[in-house]
Amino acid sequence: MFDSVRVRLTLWYTGVLALVLVCLSAGTYWLVERTAEQRTFISLAEISQGFLTTLQSEYKDQLKERTGLEALHAAAQESVDEFRLRDHRFAVLDSAGNVLAENQALPAPREPAGAASQREIPGAVLRNLVAGTAGAPRRLQDLTLGDEHFRARVLEAEVGGSWINIVTLQSIEGERFLLEDIRETLLWVIPITLAIASAGGYFLARKSLAPVVAMSEKAALMGAQNLHERLPVLNPRDELGYLASTFNGLLERLNHSFEQQRRFMADASHELRSPVSIIRGEAEVALSQVRSPEEYRESLAIALDEARRLSQIVDDLFTLARADAGEYPLRPRDFYLEELAADCVHAARSMAAAHGITLTYEPDGEMPIHADEALVRRLAMNLLDNAIKYTPEGGKINVACQRRGADYSLMVRDSGPGIPVEAQQKIFERFFRLDPARTHSGRENSGAPETAASATAGAGLGLAIARWITEAHHGRLTLVRSDASGSVFAAYLPANGAAGEEPEAALAKHERTAERTGT
Repeated sequence: MFDSVRVRLTLWYTGVLALVLVCLSAGTYWLVERTAEQRTFISLAEISQGFLTTLQSEYKDQLKERTGLEALHAAAQESVDEFRLRDHRFAVLDSAGNVLAENQALPAPREPAGAASQREIPGAVLRNLVAGTAGAPRRLQDLTLGDEHFRARVLEAEVGGSWINIVTLQSIEGERFLLEDIRETLLWVIPITLAIASAGGYFLARKSLAPVVAMSEKAALMGAQNLHERLPVLNPRDELGYLASTFNGLLERLNHSFEQQRRFMADASHELRSPVSIIRGEAEVALSQVRSPEEYRESLAIALDEARRLSQIVDDLFTLARADAGEYPLRPRDFYLEELAADCVHAARSMAAAHGITLTYEPDGEMPIHADEALVRRLAMNLLDNAIKYTPEGGKINVACQRRGADYSLMVRDSGPGIPVEAQQKIFERFFRLDPARTHSGRENSGAPETAASATAGAGLGLAIARWITEAHHGRLTLVRSDASGSVFAAYLPANGAAGEEPEAALAKHERTAERTGT
């Protein structure tokens, strides 16, 4: 039961409300009780003083007919007979503790006319009251006479040269009944309020968490087959709406990743099917009938080339898979970037010459760098292979390796037909290839040797791997420009971790240098 958020919220809400109600009720009860005590104290003080004034006046009148203690006794009796108030009783004691006079309170309006008279106050009780206030004349004392409760105040005064004590008693039955009614009311109101609040709190918690339940049920039904579905968003401005929107964004990213994986698998299957089919076809043709050694050698050569291509595609796929999983370790070492670029240009020059393409290289001094030499070499060869593939016979390819601010730039410019605008944003995607008709004509039948790099580019993985290599080194690979005059790719690798020059500015400087050198 306590595993439910709704139940826990209801219990917390009820507990806090119960604490607030108990504290509020206790404070209210204490305030009422304190106020009643203060009112009783003030009332007793005023009435006691009024009684003393009346006693002094009566004593003066009694002196006309009596003298001494006889006049005091008669004045006390006259005063208590005259001072009869509802819920109040008076008694006068002399300094020796003898009761000079006492009276009874007027009956309450609710009491019948023939009700029994109130019992007399024992003298010992009165003397105890007087003794209890010795040294504390403002102190009030409580006592019970029969079934009735009183609060007493003792006033010591001098009348006619004699010290007397005036005991004033005020019934506190009304106060007790009021406090008892308040207690009973609170004992009923608090549980009923908590019950109503708990039911309302549970309803509100259930109503508020209903979207969460709906989202949970919807999410539980989601899988790889229906990631296109989204959670309902009732109010996008509240917290639950924000949660649903965030979860929908996560589903969108997951769906996009799944689509990429599906497309990747489909493209990979397609790319792998082609060399496998060629190898199988050549083997079937070779075994279908007896052939000459030259024909067997030709079939084996074709199968070997396709096997190499297949091996390279699998290796590239494995590289990208490890890169996506973050498990491809970099092995950085110190080397010179311009020397590596020169080696790559030298390696690709024979392939470019076979297709009638002029390949030039422009170094810009020493460029020491700390990076993975094998990956950077692969980056350069992929860019060169891509340029050779899309440059027509008689075209030119220029490679420049220069320092651009805090970066080293490896720029490859070709004179190919350019990349369509609609395809420029997709060229770095895996397995994306331009229309084969855009490659320079006659390449397939030119008889040029096909390297591993060119085979890889034919699968549409070359630029994807090149971009990953630059990003793994905290650099970037960009298509600076592509139009009818050709395309320019620029790879930027940090020399000291700072940002480099913008590609457009680097291209402009490179073109000015090329114009001066005549390349």
